[in-house]
Amino acid sequence: MGWPIKRVDLGEVDYHQALADMRTWVEERQQNLAEDRLFLLSHPPIVTYGARTKPEDLPVDLPAVQVDRGGFATYHGPGQLVGYLVVDVKARGPVDIVRWLETGLVEALERLGFPAVRRETPKGHSSLAGVWTPDHRKVGSIGMRIRGGVTSHGFALNVDPDMAAFHHFTVCGLADVTMVSLAELAAEQGRGTPTDAEVRDAVFESLTSGS
Repeated sequence: MGWPIKRVDLGEVDYHQALADMRTWVEERQQNLAEDRLFLLSHPPIVTYGARTKPEDLPVDLPAVQVDRGGFATYHGPGQLVGYLVVDVKARGPVDIVRWLETGLVEALERLGFPAVRRETPKGHSSLAGVWTPDHRKVGSIGMRIRGGVTSHGFALNVDPDMAAFHHFTVCGLADVTMVSLAELAAEQGRGTPTDAEVRDAVFESLTSGS
């Protein structure tokens, strides 16, 4: 399902500033002062985590901040594409927003030449929401919030970040998860890593095609 969303490209944004901006973006959408928007950006190195994250799952040598989204701990840093989705779900009727986002990101990676899948979460298991390779390595994480009928937060897609950062904490509440980047997948295929611009274009086109 496509969605007529306005794309807003930003550079590297401090995470705390992004949180403040996101509150404004959500309020603007709730008051119909702005259209549905997808903000594409990156952050300096930081770990963010949802309220259910166990203290022992957090890093001791990276900055970490609790946020008001679903999901557990994940890393943000240079070389990663972060997408903050601020859309009014009421205007579209009942929508499984996470599944729609997963499907769009899977399609985006396939546009770029990387096979990808979404996974169902077994009962009683930590959430498998996100984007995975067919051999179940995780390349993209999703953590959303809906308040007043408007979404916030979104996804983090590993293009070419410092993957060693993921070894310093329990990622997404999954002790045995293997994180991977598009740069690593491209090397396995014997080709170059797609540029940030190419990834942004593929993501936006996949989320909005058919709208």
